[in-house]
Amino acid sequence: MSRWSVLGSGVAGLCVATLLAERGETVEVITRPECLAASHWAGGMLAPWCEAESAPPQVIEWGQHAAAWWAQRIEGVVQHGTLVVAPPRDSRELIRFASLTHQHQWVTPGEIEPALENRFARGLFFAAEAHLDPRSALKQLQQRLLAADVPFHSGAPGGQIIDCRGIHAAEMQPALRAVRGEMLILHAPDLTLSRPVRLLHPRFPCYLVPRADGVFMLGATMVESHDSSPISARAMMELLSAAYTLHPALAEARVLESGTGLRPAYRHNLPEVRYQNGVFSINGLYRHGFLLAPMMAEQFIQQLTQEMTHAN
Repeated sequence: MSRWSVLGSGVAGLCVATLLAERGETVEVITRPECLAASHWAGGMLAPWCEAESAPPQVIEWGQHAAAWWAQRIEGVVQHGTLVVAPPRDSRELIRFASLTHQHQWVTPGEIEPALENRFARGLFFAAEAHLDPRSALKQLQQRLLAADVPFHSGAPGGQIIDCRGIHAAEMQPALRAVRGEMLILHAPDLTLSRPVRLLHPRFPCYLVPRADGVFMLGATMVESHDSSPISARAMMELLSAAYTLHPALAEARVLESGTGLRPAYRHNLPEVRYQNGVFSINGLYRHGFLLAPMMAEQFIQQLTQEMTHAN
């Protein structure tokens, strides 16, 4: 039995550590508290069908397994679907989105989200999609691992390395690039939504994801940049303007938090399991961390199983 050292405690690292522990492998997680994972700022949407608008087909195929994977291991996976809407002046965006995606139906938004009554004439409902609270999900995976006697520490690795550090591994992987994403956490107790709502706009589309106690995550920009500085005034104004278009109650929301994450991406925007110079890596999850990390971890385990079979 090998000893494994997982570098990174973001979504990729915790998913692969979870599967290794479930197999009875000896595993440790090496953390660097000063390096906040991009998954800390994620929206937590498990929305493979919506992603078909701009993502490669593999994202849709692999992402369909995510909701069940998470639901088997954590509490708080909400399977109420995704609602996609657009202002009347941008109705062509909704038609374009429908033409690029599948597994949706046309709906009257106010009939499934009463808070949006009389605000949008038509919308697309992706009933099979789900969402979760990313920070709660990561915390629950870590607690499961600790309960299984998996140590977390910032010392030197003592086993076979699996590098899951996201953009922090860029010095070892020049092919990685950073995609900056900015987000806001809002408190709007007067607004109730039961599912993520995506607002289509030709310049600054956004999504609003409900969390507990009237809290919402509003995101997220996409900028090809390695700049991890705080959110820009322009991004904040555009996000809040889009949120106000979604519902006027958000004008009275309190901004609890703003954040910036650097998503790690390869050229084709698909994650990969790599092996080079004696080190495994799982990286390049781009904007699909919670959607694709489970399948990438499964692919890694399948690769190990095949190698062990051949060795025997």
